[in-house]
Amino acid sequence: MDPVVIPILVAAIVVVFLVAATVRIVPQARRYNIERFGRYRRTLQPGLNFVLPVADRINTKLDVREQVYSSDPKPVITEDNLVVNIDTVLYYQITDPRAAAYEVADYLQAIDQLTVTTLRNVIGSMDLEGTLTSREEINARLRAVLDDATGKWGIRVNRVEIKAIDPPNTIKEAMEKQMRAERDKRAAILHAEGERQAKILTAEGTQQKDILEAQGTQQAMILRADGESKAVELVFQSVHRNNADAKVLAYKYLETLPHLAQSDNNTFWVIPGELTEAIRTVTHAFGDRATGTGPPAATRREDADDPASDGEDKDHVDAPEIQPNSTLALDAVAAADEAAKQAAVAVSDAKAEAEAAGETRPPGRRGTAGG
Repeated sequence: MDPVVIPILVAAIVVVFLVAATVRIVPQARRYNIERFGRYRRTLQPGLNFVLPVADRINTKLDVREQVYSSDPKPVITEDNLVVNIDTVLYYQITDPRAAAYEVADYLQAIDQLTVTTLRNVIGSMDLEGTLTSREEINARLRAVLDDATGKWGIRVNRVEIKAIDPPNTIKEAMEKQMRAERDKRAAILHAEGERQAKILTAEGTQQKDILEAQGTQQAMILRADGESKAVELVFQSVHRNNADAKVLAYKYLETLPHLAQSDNNTFWVIPGELTEAIRTVTHAFGDRATGTGPPAATRREDADDPASDGEDKDHVDAPEIQPNSTLALDAVAAADEAAKQAAVAVSDAKAEAEAAGETRPPGRRGTAGG
């Protein structure tokens, strides 16, 4: 090999080594602390940087992004002498790489120990119930203490969160029983309240039902009374319009009388004293028509010639006159006799039924018939 080539190769290797030792490329969100002859010189920023070969060296490489650190469960004693295990989660960020590298030997261990001592101081002044319900307060007090202590270390604590609080198993069982009792109590209260509301609504519904039924019964009685009143009024007007005399009314009276004993529940009824008078009136009425007694023909002709009488009776047809010894007269006599017989039979049947009913009833309640 040519003696000139060897020195050139050696010089080229030295140059490459010096260039490689001089140039430093720092990634984004990273910081490099540079020492020159063992003394802190400067912190390299992201990008292309130049250092002195051999004299300068990189001491620490730090990540300035926000970091998450989860500590192991730590036993802490509460004010009421109960031991609880607490897990914490810490969010921190390096703000000063030089201080983080030279002010504290291990900043993560320092933060962990500081968190434990601060938790014991904070939770030592609280009971178990306050510890379980005051997480926000504990987090705020932890953050204030850690931020103040780690500021000189070039670290900013952004958030401190309590991940879990584990009381002893006996305390868990007691808390579960208490929660179950509270739920049972609320369920019983809600059930009782529901029953009370149901009873109130049922009572109100029953009251409204009774009121509506009473109003319906009242309206029905009023309508029934109005109907009966109108029916009686129509009958009364019809009787007066047809100019019915006492003989016709007596016949209708006898015709209605047998219906008094038709009901199955009638064990006592009174025979009116006017019965014989009504029979006598009907008998005389049909007897007078049969013998030809009545208003004379001249009077009937005068009534026929009377214009007022024509005006009053123009709405109905005059009944034919019954002549003596005629077929109509004989039929009238027969009808009167038949009506008298039927009335007598109805009275006899009614008396017999009343006596039979009185025999079957217990003493002291027997019905009597009056005449």
